[in-house]
Amino acid sequence: MGTVAVSQVKLGDKIAQDVLTPLGSVLFHKGRVITPREYEILQAFLVPSVNIDSPTENADEANQDKFQEPAKEVYIKSALIEQYDLTVLLLKKVFNQMMSGMALPILDLRNQLEALLAHSHEYKMMTFSPQNVPDEDYLFHKSAMSALSCYMLAQWNNQPRKDWMQSALAGLLHDIGNSKIDRSILNKPTKLTPEEVEDMKRHTVLGYQLLKNVAAINEGVKLAALQHHERFDGSGYPLGIGSEKIHPYAKFVAISDIFNAMTMKRAYRKATSPYLVLEQLLSDSFGKLDPAYVRIFVEKATQFNNGTIVRLNDGRIGEIIFSDRDHPTRPWVSVSGTIVNLVHERRFYIEEVLSKHQS
Repeated sequence: MGTVAVSQVKLGDKIAQDVLTPLGSVLFHKGRVITPREYEILQAFLVPSVNIDSPTENADEANQDKFQEPAKEVYIKSALIEQYDLTVLLLKKVFNQMMSGMALPILDLRNQLEALLAHSHEYKMMTFSPQNVPDEDYLFHKSAMSALSCYMLAQWNNQPRKDWMQSALAGLLHDIGNSKIDRSILNKPTKLTPEEVEDMKRHTVLGYQLLKNVAAINEGVKLAALQHHERFDGSGYPLGIGSEKIHPYAKFVAISDIFNAMTMKRAYRKATSPYLVLEQLLSDSFGKLDPAYVRIFVEKATQFNNGTIVRLNDGRIGEIIFSDRDHPTRPWVSVSGTIVNLVHERRFYIEEVLSKHQS
């Protein structure tokens, strides 16, 4: 073990002692491996030096060399990521099967979903962001993330335990009707024509038809496929019904669907900051989405401890030091000793969460 100036730290080095921010929060815990992101944060916080584990005496040259290249960062898939990837692969396979007229393999889907949800405690929706998603796989990723989000929403809104899995199934299967939509429309990289938009809207009715005779799911899952584009004020589709007739699962899916769609990078646009998306959800909750569910979603999603490291939209890196309950998406951020109150300085917002404080 030795103290090393940050300028001498190499990619792949392992931190041997907790690194603290100037305010005393843990910036990085012992054992963290240095990647380009960690190096950037160390520099942003003007950390002069860190304790680094000594390399193994018998480490060969080749192993040392591989840590110098960012392209070969040390990366171990978490159990959540492994099961998430398997869920996406299964959904892709199922969509292809449904196109060919095969029956929905509900038991396979449920078993894989249970394996994914076993690691849901690792899921942090503000930082979970699949990378390099091909456009043709967009729906599968959005559905897998919606399953996780709906599972959390059911718990956050004190739904009975029996509804947790069914809510997750609603998120997983809400877009299953798209398996019956022409692929040239579904994956079209340019704006849809009015006729194509109407064709796309059919996925809600098609989804309900595919699910209505499946015995292993409850009526809420089936209605979520039909109703997830209905809106609080009756302005949605396909039936234009109002809030009192929309199933809670469909309300969960509507929130999850919008959040996951906007925060995912697409070929034709950048991913939107999750904080801006939450603000948009709060705005849309007046007349469009269930305001009580949206409020809980925003409060829980932003429930970070002080000490969380974030990047602002102007590139500055700072540390959350105070969160206002009335403005959960706009905390106070300490940047190089200066407090940026995002409630008052509206031109700034959190672009990315870089490191989450752990107690």
